[in-house]
Amino acid sequence: MPNVTRADALAAVRNPLAFIAARWTPDPRTVRRAALTALVMSVVIVVTGGAVRLTGSGLGCPTWPKCTSDSLTATREMGLHGVIEFGNRLLTYVLCAAVGWAIIAARATKPYRRGLTRLGWAQFWIVMSNALLGGVVVLVGLNPYTVAAHFVVSSALIAVATVMWQRTREGDAPARPLVGRAVQQLVWVLVGASVLLILVGTVVTGAGPHAGDSSDVPRMPVDWDGVSKLHAVLAWIVVTLTFALWFVLKAVDAPKGPVDRTRDLFLVLLAQGAVGYVQYFTDVPPVLVGVHMFGSALVWIATLRVLLAMRERPEATVPDLPVQAHDSASASIAGPR
Repeated sequence: MPNVTRADALAAVRNPLAFIAARWTPDPRTVRRAALTALVMSVVIVVTGGAVRLTGSGLGCPTWPKCTSDSLTATREMGLHGVIEFGNRLLTYVLCAAVGWAIIAARATKPYRRGLTRLGWAQFWIVMSNALLGGVVVLVGLNPYTVAAHFVVSSALIAVATVMWQRTREGDAPARPLVGRAVQQLVWVLVGASVLLILVGTVVTGAGPHAGDSSDVPRMPVDWDGVSKLHAVLAWIVVTLTFALWFVLKAVDAPKGPVDRTRDLFLVLLAQGAVGYVQYFTDVPPVLVGVHMFGSALVWIATLRVLLAMRERPEATVPDLPVQAHDSASASIAGPR
Protein backbone atom coordinates (compact mmCIF):
# COMPACT_ATOMS: atom_id res chain seq x y z
CA MET A 1 0.00 0.00 0.00
CA PRO A 2 1.51 3.38 -0.98
CA ASN A 3 2.57 5.81 1.74
CA VAL A 4 0.03 8.48 2.60
CA THR A 5 1.56 11.91 2.09
CA ARG A 6 0.70 15.04 4.04
CA ALA A 7 -1.20 16.30 1.01
CA ASP A 8 -3.22 13.09 0.97
CA ALA A 9 -4.00 13.46 4.67
CA LEU A 10 -5.16 17.03 4.18
CA ALA A 11 -7.30 16.00 1.20
CA ALA A 12 -8.87 13.23 3.29
CA VAL A 13 -9.71 15.69 6.04
CA ARG A 14 -11.06 18.37 3.70
CA ASN A 15 -13.18 16.01 1.60
CA PRO A 16 -13.20 12.41 2.81
CA LEU A 17 -15.79 11.28 0.26
CA ALA A 18 -13.71 12.52 -2.67
CA PHE A 19 -10.60 10.98 -1.11
CA ILE A 20 -12.29 7.57 -0.90
CA ALA A 21 -13.88 7.85 -4.36
CA ALA A 22 -10.51 8.63 -5.96
CA ARG A 23 -9.06 5.39 -4.59
CA TRP A 24 -11.95 2.93 -4.67
CA THR A 25 -14.57 1.90 -7.18
CA PRO A 26 -17.22 -0.39 -5.71
CA ASP A 27 -18.69 -3.30 -7.60
CA PRO A 28 -22.31 -2.62 -8.67
CA ARG A 29 -23.44 -5.42 -6.36
CA THR A 30 -21.73 -3.67 -3.47
CA VAL A 31 -23.65 -0.47 -4.19
CA ARG A 32 -26.93 -2.38 -4.39
CA ARG A 33 -26.21 -4.20 -1.13
CA ALA A 34 -25.33 -0.95 0.61
CA ALA A 35 -28.62 0.62 -0.49
CA LEU A 36 -30.53 -2.52 0.53
CA THR A 37 -28.85 -2.50 3.95
CA ALA A 38 -30.00 1.08 4.51
CA LEU A 39 -33.54 0.09 3.50
CA VAL A 40 -33.56 -2.94 5.81
CA MET A 41 -32.32 -0.83 8.72
CA SER A 42 -35.01 1.77 8.07
CA VAL A 43 -37.60 -0.99 8.50
CA VAL A 44 -35.82 -2.44 11.55
CA ILE A 45 -35.87 0.92 13.32
CA VAL A 46 -39.64 1.13 12.76
CA VAL A 47 -40.17 -2.35 14.20
CA THR A 48 -37.95 -1.76 17.22
CA GLY A 49 -39.61 1.60 17.80
CA GLY A 50 -42.92 -0.25 17.83
CA ALA A 51 -41.47 -2.72 20.34
CA VAL A 52 -40.55 0.19 22.61
CA ARG A 53 -44.11 1.44 22.58
CA LEU A 54 -45.77 -1.98 22.86
CA THR A 55 -43.68 -2.99 25.87
CA GLY A 56 -44.54 0.24 27.66
CA SER A 57 -40.92 1.39 27.44
CA GLY A 58 -41.53 4.71 25.73
CA LEU A 59 -40.31 6.60 28.78
CA GLY A 60 -37.79 3.98 29.84
CA CYS A 61 -35.31 6.82 29.39
CA PRO A 62 -37.37 9.69 30.80
CA THR A 63 -35.33 12.48 29.24
CA TRP A 64 -33.27 13.30 26.14
CA PRO A 65 -30.52 13.41 24.89
CA LYS A 66 -29.34 11.71 28.08
CA CYS A 67 -31.17 8.68 29.38
CA THR A 68 -31.55 10.30 32.80
CA SER A 69 -30.67 13.74 34.08
CA ASP A 70 -27.25 12.50 35.22
CA SER A 71 -26.59 9.43 33.06
CA LEU A 72 -26.08 9.08 29.33
CA THR A 73 -26.98 5.37 29.43
CA ALA A 74 -29.68 3.33 31.12
CA THR A 75 -29.03 2.45 34.74
CA ARG A 76 -29.72 -0.80 36.58
CA GLU A 77 -32.50 0.85 38.59
CA MET A 78 -34.42 1.58 35.38
CA GLY A 79 -34.90 -2.11 34.70
CA LEU A 80 -35.96 -3.70 31.42
CA HIS A 81 -37.84 -0.64 30.16
CA GLY A 82 -34.66 1.42 30.31
CA VAL A 83 -32.71 -1.25 28.46
CA ILE A 84 -35.32 -1.45 25.69
CA GLU A 85 -35.59 2.31 25.20
CA PHE A 86 -31.84 2.91 25.33
CA GLY A 87 -31.25 -0.05 23.00
CA ASN A 88 -33.55 1.51 20.44
CA ARG A 89 -31.61 4.77 20.71
CA LEU A 90 -28.38 2.88 20.02
CA LEU A 91 -29.92 1.36 16.89
CA THR A 92 -30.11 4.86 15.46
CA TYR A 93 -26.31 4.79 15.25
CA VAL A 94 -26.48 1.48 13.38
CA LEU A 95 -28.97 3.07 10.98
CA CYS A 96 -26.62 6.04 10.52
CA ALA A 97 -23.77 3.66 9.74
CA ALA A 98 -25.89 1.84 7.14
CA VAL A 99 -26.92 5.13 5.51
CA GLY A 100 -23.32 6.34 5.62
CA TRP A 101 -22.16 3.17 3.88
CA ALA A 102 -24.78 3.73 1.18
CA ILE A 103 -23.59 7.33 0.69
CA ILE A 104 -19.94 6.27 0.40
CA ALA A 105 -20.76 3.47 -2.05
CA ALA A 106 -22.91 5.77 -4.18
CA ARG A 107 -20.31 8.55 -4.18
CA ALA A 108 -17.53 6.17 -5.22
CA THR A 109 -19.49 4.74 -8.14
CA LYS A 110 -17.92 5.34 -11.56
CA PRO A 111 -19.14 7.28 -13.43
CA TYR A 112 -20.27 9.66 -10.72
CA ARG A 113 -24.02 9.46 -10.05
CA ARG A 114 -25.15 12.71 -8.49
CA GLY A 115 -28.80 11.67 -8.13
CA LEU A 116 -27.91 8.44 -6.37
CA THR A 117 -25.58 10.23 -3.96
CA ARG A 118 -28.24 12.83 -3.17
CA LEU A 119 -30.70 10.06 -2.32
CA GLY A 120 -28.18 8.79 0.23
CA TRP A 121 -27.75 12.25 1.74
CA ALA A 122 -31.53 12.71 1.83
CA GLN A 123 -31.74 9.61 4.01
CA PHE A 124 -29.06 11.00 6.32
CA TRP A 125 -30.91 14.25 6.92
CA ILE A 126 -34.21 12.44 7.43
CA VAL A 127 -32.54 10.21 10.05
CA MET A 128 -31.11 13.26 11.82
CA SER A 129 -34.44 15.11 11.82
CA ASN A 130 -36.29 12.05 13.06
CA ALA A 131 -33.76 11.53 15.85
CA LEU A 132 -34.46 15.07 17.02
CA LEU A 133 -38.19 14.45 16.71
CA GLY A 134 -37.76 11.29 18.78
CA GLY A 135 -36.19 13.43 21.48
CA VAL A 136 -39.20 15.75 21.35
CA VAL A 137 -41.50 12.71 21.71
CA VAL A 138 -39.79 11.82 24.99
CA LEU A 139 -39.64 15.40 26.28
CA VAL A 140 -43.40 15.92 25.75
CA GLY A 141 -44.28 12.63 27.46
CA LEU A 142 -45.24 10.58 24.38
CA ASN A 143 -47.79 13.04 23.05
CA PRO A 144 -49.68 10.94 20.45
CA TYR A 145 -49.41 13.59 17.73
CA THR A 146 -45.62 13.66 18.00
CA VAL A 147 -45.55 9.85 18.01
CA ALA A 148 -47.61 9.87 14.81
CA ALA A 149 -45.27 12.42 13.22
CA HIS A 150 -42.31 10.25 14.24
CA PHE A 151 -43.82 7.30 12.35
CA VAL A 152 -44.67 9.41 9.29
CA VAL A 153 -41.06 10.64 9.03
CA SER A 154 -39.91 7.01 9.34
CA SER A 155 -42.19 6.17 6.42
CA ALA A 156 -40.57 8.98 4.43
CA LEU A 157 -37.18 7.44 5.19
CA ILE A 158 -38.39 4.07 3.93
CA ALA A 159 -39.65 5.76 0.76
CA VAL A 160 -36.31 7.42 -0.03
CA ALA A 161 -34.40 4.24 0.82
CA THR A 162 -36.65 2.24 -1.50
CA VAL A 163 -36.12 4.70 -4.34
CA MET A 164 -32.34 4.60 -3.83
CA TRP A 165 -32.32 0.81 -3.84
CA GLN A 166 -34.29 0.81 -7.08
CA ARG A 167 -32.02 3.42 -8.64
CA THR A 168 -28.93 1.29 -7.97
CA ARG A 169 -30.46 -1.25 -10.34
CA GLU A 170 -31.04 1.29 -13.12
CA GLY A 171 -29.14 3.69 -15.32
CA ASP A 172 -29.29 7.49 -15.32
CA ALA A 173 -31.06 8.10 -18.61
CA PRO A 174 -34.44 9.89 -18.47
CA ALA A 175 -37.26 7.62 -17.32
CA ARG A 176 -39.34 5.99 -20.05
CA PRO A 177 -42.90 4.91 -19.20
CA LEU A 178 -43.76 1.24 -19.70
CA VAL A 179 -47.52 1.78 -19.50
CA GLY A 180 -50.04 4.26 -20.83
CA ARG A 181 -51.10 7.50 -19.18
CA ALA A 182 -54.39 6.08 -17.88
CA VAL A 183 -52.55 3.26 -16.10
CA GLN A 184 -50.06 5.73 -14.66
CA GLN A 185 -52.92 7.79 -13.24
CA LEU A 186 -54.42 4.67 -11.66
CA VAL A 187 -51.07 3.94 -10.02
CA TRP A 188 -50.88 7.44 -8.56
CA VAL A 189 -54.40 7.05 -7.16
CA LEU A 190 -53.21 3.81 -5.56
CA VAL A 191 -50.19 5.56 -4.05
CA GLY A 192 -52.37 8.39 -2.73
CA ALA A 193 -54.79 5.92 -1.15
CA SER A 194 -51.85 4.11 0.45
CA VAL A 195 -50.54 7.35 1.94
CA LEU A 196 -54.00 8.09 3.36
CA LEU A 197 -54.13 4.55 4.75
CA ILE A 198 -50.83 5.10 6.58
CA LEU A 199 -51.94 8.46 7.97
CA VAL A 200 -55.21 7.07 9.28
CA GLY A 201 -53.25 4.15 10.73
CA THR A 202 -51.28 6.61 12.86
CA VAL A 203 -54.58 7.96 14.19
CA VAL A 204 -55.69 4.41 15.05
CA THR A 205 -52.43 4.03 16.96
CA GLY A 206 -52.74 7.42 18.64
CA ALA A 207 -56.26 6.68 19.84
CA GLY A 208 -55.63 3.04 20.69
CA PRO A 209 -54.83 1.31 23.96
CA HIS A 210 -51.04 1.04 23.59
CA ALA A 211 -49.81 4.43 24.78
CA GLY A 212 -46.15 3.40 25.02
CA ASP A 213 -45.86 3.82 28.78
CA SER A 214 -47.47 2.31 31.85
CA SER A 215 -48.47 5.74 33.14
CA ASP A 216 -51.50 7.75 32.04
CA VAL A 217 -50.53 9.02 28.58
CA PRO A 218 -53.19 11.11 26.76
CA ARG A 219 -54.66 9.57 23.60
CA MET A 220 -56.07 11.25 20.51
CA PRO A 221 -59.65 12.37 21.27
CA VAL A 222 -61.35 10.33 18.54
CA ASP A 223 -63.55 7.25 18.60
CA TRP A 224 -61.07 4.39 18.29
CA ASP A 225 -63.63 1.90 16.99
CA GLY A 226 -64.83 4.31 14.33
CA VAL A 227 -61.38 5.27 13.09
CA SER A 228 -60.39 1.59 13.04
CA LYS A 229 -63.32 0.85 10.75
CA LEU A 230 -62.33 3.80 8.53
CA HIS A 231 -58.83 2.33 8.38
CA ALA A 232 -60.31 -1.01 7.30
CA VAL A 233 -62.39 0.68 4.57
CA LEU A 234 -59.31 2.43 3.23
CA ALA A 235 -57.44 -0.88 3.28
CA TRP A 236 -60.15 -2.46 1.15
CA ILE A 237 -59.99 0.50 -1.24
CA VAL A 238 -56.23 -0.04 -1.63
CA VAL A 239 -56.79 -3.78 -2.16
CA THR A 240 -59.48 -3.08 -4.79
CA LEU A 241 -57.29 -0.56 -6.61
CA THR A 242 -54.40 -3.03 -6.60
CA PHE A 243 -56.57 -5.81 -8.01
CA ALA A 244 -57.95 -3.46 -10.64
CA LEU A 245 -54.45 -2.40 -11.63
CA TRP A 246 -53.35 -6.02 -11.86
CA PHE A 247 -56.34 -6.81 -14.09
CA VAL A 248 -55.67 -3.79 -16.34
CA LEU A 249 -51.99 -4.61 -16.69
CA LYS A 250 -52.82 -8.17 -17.73
CA ALA A 251 -55.47 -6.91 -20.14
CA VAL A 252 -53.11 -4.50 -21.93
CA ASP A 253 -50.31 -7.08 -21.98
CA ALA A 254 -47.98 -4.90 -19.90
CA PRO A 255 -44.34 -5.94 -19.36
CA LYS A 256 -43.61 -8.58 -16.75
CA GLY A 257 -42.07 -6.17 -14.22
CA PRO A 258 -45.17 -4.04 -13.53
CA VAL A 259 -47.39 -7.13 -13.44
CA ASP A 260 -45.14 -8.96 -10.97
CA ARG A 261 -44.75 -5.96 -8.65
CA THR A 262 -48.52 -5.44 -8.59
CA ARG A 263 -49.06 -9.12 -7.78
CA ASP A 264 -46.53 -8.84 -4.94
CA LEU A 265 -48.37 -5.84 -3.50
CA PHE A 266 -51.70 -7.67 -3.69
CA LEU A 267 -50.33 -10.65 -1.75
CA VAL A 268 -48.72 -8.42 0.91
CA LEU A 269 -52.00 -6.53 1.31
CA LEU A 270 -53.94 -9.75 1.84
CA ALA A 271 -51.51 -10.89 4.53
CA GLN A 272 -51.57 -7.47 6.20
CA GLY A 273 -55.35 -7.39 6.11
CA ALA A 274 -55.58 -10.81 7.76
CA VAL A 275 -53.30 -9.64 10.58
CA GLY A 276 -55.33 -6.45 10.97
CA TYR A 277 -58.65 -8.25 11.34
CA VAL A 278 -57.23 -10.82 13.76
CA GLN A 279 -55.78 -8.11 16.00
CA TYR A 280 -59.05 -6.15 15.92
CA PHE A 281 -61.16 -9.13 17.01
CA THR A 282 -58.65 -10.27 19.66
CA ASP A 283 -58.52 -6.95 21.54
CA VAL A 284 -55.33 -5.69 19.91
CA PRO A 285 -52.63 -7.92 21.44
CA PRO A 286 -49.20 -6.23 21.41
CA VAL A 287 -47.51 -9.00 19.41
CA LEU A 288 -49.96 -8.69 16.53
CA VAL A 289 -49.72 -4.90 16.63
CA GLY A 290 -45.95 -5.28 16.15
CA VAL A 291 -46.49 -7.66 13.25
CA HIS A 292 -48.95 -5.19 11.75
CA MET A 293 -46.40 -2.37 11.99
CA PHE A 294 -43.87 -4.52 10.18
CA GLY A 295 -46.52 -5.32 7.58
CA SER A 296 -47.28 -1.63 7.07
CA ALA A 297 -43.64 -1.05 6.17
CA LEU A 298 -43.77 -3.94 3.68
CA VAL A 299 -47.00 -2.60 2.16
CA TRP A 300 -45.42 0.82 1.71
CA ILE A 301 -42.31 -0.64 0.08
CA ALA A 302 -44.40 -2.85 -2.20
CA THR A 303 -46.55 0.13 -3.21
CA LEU A 304 -43.50 2.20 -4.10
CA ARG A 305 -42.05 -0.69 -6.09
CA VAL A 306 -45.26 -0.78 -8.13
CA LEU A 307 -44.88 2.92 -8.87
CA LEU A 308 -41.21 2.56 -9.81
CA ALA A 309 -41.92 -0.48 -11.98
CA MET A 310 -44.10 1.58 -14.31
CA ARG A 311 -41.03 3.14 -15.93
CA GLU A 312 -37.51 2.16 -16.86
CA ARG A 313 -34.20 4.01 -16.81
CA PRO A 314 -31.58 2.58 -19.19
CA GLU A 315 -27.90 3.39 -18.88
CA ALA A 316 -27.10 6.98 -19.85
CA THR A 317 -24.71 7.44 -22.76
CA VAL A 318 -23.00 10.61 -21.55
CA PRO A 319 -19.38 11.26 -20.61
CA ASP A 320 -18.31 11.33 -16.98
CA LEU A 321 -19.10 14.61 -15.26
CA PRO A 322 -16.61 16.51 -13.10
CA VAL A 323 -17.42 16.02 -9.46
CA GLN A 324 -15.05 18.33 -7.59
CA ALA A 325 -17.76 20.90 -6.99
CA HIS A 326 -20.16 18.32 -5.61
CA ASP A 327 -18.07 16.44 -3.10
CA SER A 328 -18.75 18.28 0.13
CA ALA A 329 -21.61 17.27 2.38
CA SER A 330 -23.04 20.77 2.25
CA ALA A 331 -23.42 20.53 -1.52
CA SER A 332 -25.32 17.27 -1.06
CA ILE A 333 -28.05 18.60 1.19
CA ALA A 334 -30.37 19.21 -1.77
CA GLY A 335 -33.08 16.56 -2.22
CA PRO A 336 -33.09 13.78 -4.83
CA ARG A 337 -34.17 14.37 -8.36
